[in-house]
Amino acid sequence: MATVTVVRYKRRKRISDADSPMVFALKPKSGESKIYSIEALAREIETIGSLSVEDVSHVMKSFVRAMKKVLVAGNKVKVEGLGIFYTTLTCPGVELEKDCTVRSITRVNLRFKVDNSLRLANDSTATTRGGDNNMVFELLSDKKNASGGDGGSPDDPNGSGGGEDGDNNGEAPDPAE
Repeated sequence: MATVTVVRYKRRKRISDADSPMVFALKPKSGESKIYSIEALAREIETIGSLSVEDVSHVMKSFVRAMKKVLVAGNKVKVEGLGIFYTTLTCPGVELEKDCTVRSITRVNLRFKVDNSLRLANDSTATTRGGDNNMVFELLSDKKNASGGDGGSPDDPNGSGGGEDGDNNGEAPDPAE
C-alpha cells in the first residue's frame, strides 16, 4: 500500500474572491512526487518481468506513436486496467452558422477516464464498492516539519509521525515547506 505525505495549507474558499473566507486544505508535500521517464518505467518493468529495458522502452515509444495516430484521427484508446484516452476541443459559440468554422477551435485537449480497477482510494475512509483502499495519507505536522522529529499531529494521536509501523524510511522533512 502506498503512503503519500500531505501538508495542510490555508487558502480562500473561492480562490479568485478576495472576500471569500479562509479555509484549510490538504495538498501533497512538494518534492515528494517524481516524474518517471519511459526509460525509468522500463527499468521498473524489467525488474518484475523477463523483458530487457531496451525492449520495454521500444514498445512503450511505439505505443505512444500509435496512440497519437489513433487520437489524432478522432478515436479513443482504451488501455485495459488503466483507462480510456480521448480528445476534446474548445470552441466558443457563435450566432451565425457561417461563423462556425474549424478556425473557431481555440484548444484541443487530451483527456483520460480512469479504469475502475485503477481507481485510487484513501485508506482512512470506508472501503468503496469499486475495490479495496490502496493508499494511505500521512499528514506532516508543523512540529514534525520544524524539528525534524516525531511531533505527532491531531490526526496521529500516538505521535508516531512515520508511515506504517512508525517508520519514515529515514527521510527528513523538506525544510522549504
